[in-house]
Amino acid sequence: MQGLMQNQPLLISSMIEFAAHYHGTTEVVSRRVEGDIHRTTWAAVRQRSKQLAQALDALGLPQGARVASIAWNGYRHLEMYYGVSGSGRVLHTINPRLHFEQVAWIVNHAEDEVLCFDLSFLPLVQAVYRLCPTVKQWVALCDADKLPADSGIPGLVSYEAWIAAHDGRYHWPQFDENTASSLCYTSGTTGHPKGALYSHRSSTLHAYAAALPDSMGLSARDVILPVVPMFHVNAWGIPYTAAQVGAKLVLPGPALDGKSLYELMEAEGVTFAAGVPTIWQMLLSHVQPQQLRFSSLKRTVIGGAACPPAMIAAFEDDFGVQVLHAWGMTETSPLGAVCTFKAGQMALPKEEQRKISAKQGRAIYGVEMKIVGGDGRDQPWDGKTYGDLLVRGPWILQQYYKGESPLVVDEAGLGWLPTGDVATIDADGFMQITDRSKDVIKSGGEWISSIDIENIAMGHPAVAMAACVGMAHPKWDERPIVVVATKPGASVTREELLAFYEGKLAKWQIPDDVVFVDAIPLGATGKMLKTKLREVLVGYQLPDLR
Repeated sequence: MQGLMQNQPLLISSMIEFAAHYHGTTEVVSRRVEGDIHRTTWAAVRQRSKQLAQALDALGLPQGARVASIAWNGYRHLEMYYGVSGSGRVLHTINPRLHFEQVAWIVNHAEDEVLCFDLSFLPLVQAVYRLCPTVKQWVALCDADKLPADSGIPGLVSYEAWIAAHDGRYHWPQFDENTASSLCYTSGTTGHPKGALYSHRSSTLHAYAAALPDSMGLSARDVILPVVPMFHVNAWGIPYTAAQVGAKLVLPGPALDGKSLYELMEAEGVTFAAGVPTIWQMLLSHVQPQQLRFSSLKRTVIGGAACPPAMIAAFEDDFGVQVLHAWGMTETSPLGAVCTFKAGQMALPKEEQRKISAKQGRAIYGVEMKIVGGDGRDQPWDGKTYGDLLVRGPWILQQYYKGESPLVVDEAGLGWLPTGDVATIDADGFMQITDRSKDVIKSGGEWISSIDIENIAMGHPAVAMAACVGMAHPKWDERPIVVVATKPGASVTREELLAFYEGKLAKWQIPDDVVFVDAIPLGATGKMLKTKLREVLVGYQLPDLR
């Protein structure tokens, strides 16, 4: 017997329809590439998204055709989120921080037919357009009078002129909710990038989950600032969740420095913000020396890399801003876990709560996770035993676009995604990443967490950023060293920093050396690039081997 409920597909178009119908006057605010502040509403976003859908129809693009974007977080990019996917095409968001040859490879692999870009990325587009024969239409995300006359790109059109030719009288098509909606490629630090192809169903369910109280806890009362780029895993699904709950959305454009972010937060009354640790380090570096305060910011979700405990303490103790430590990856849409307390933990001493906050948190409903040993067997949830982290769920990748399936099958015949992370899970279900499997350090048969070493270094007041890598040792296999970039005007000696570890780690886990650098290399999504760091360290020898 089946239930007797209506069967409506979970489509991205339904989210913008809801926002426009029930929160139509709520603002969407953007800092534009032009430098000014632009204001619109959810109702206007729907109208212009429909005009975009009509423009795609006029090109004769079939459902499933890929439409690419190379753009910052802004209202035109938001319109693409809904106009492209809502009309049955696939929005392919491209990371502009990749090398132009990688961008060209991605465009060709995706077989993009339209590519829309912010003018600040014109040099990148000029470098790739001859290498991308599948692209039929190039669109500059600008006003008609801002279209460069000498772009060198034949047939380039202005986005505003392009959609102005249509009236927005458009009915969203209905189709299977498992239809592809958007495409995002991994950063490709080794080999070619791989594509994660999301569906309308997966994206809608993920947006639902993000709004849950034990997740991001978003509502119509929030003013949301996603600093995480819209070209990276759909800005963690926030543009969809904001529409689902009808929240005011603030988009920062290209101005991601601490000063610009702080001023935008204060001007727009931002209550919730999301980004990677490197972004928040810049924000703290701006507000702390000037003793500035946040008048509206209440919560921030920090993910993409492990959040140093010192950063959590700074936000919560100095500024009264709750930190939601989160974990995810491109292949998980990305939310997998968020660190929110259970009822019994609310009365714990702050020191105990802070230990919990350092963890990446509990699985969101819809995500199953487990840790396994080298033999593939489940490891105990005791908070001490580590293993390879595996996940499964309705917004977890099953197979790469035009590629293989990375899943491993367990004894019950269930497919699990290996995340590449090494983690522990405690009895309350709180997961903590101890390392990336490729970064974990094996010394004398024992494992050392590079994340623990980095987090302690980040707690030193002179340290801006720290990265731990293992160096070959003839007796111990590997020994850790910590590579450090100091804050402007601050200094710390090798001996002082090594002494800072005493009492915080077992003696054999303390790094053997400190290497000072001007800056630690970052990848296209703001994560530390240890592959590049190891290139910098070619020829380095540990102190006892010199």
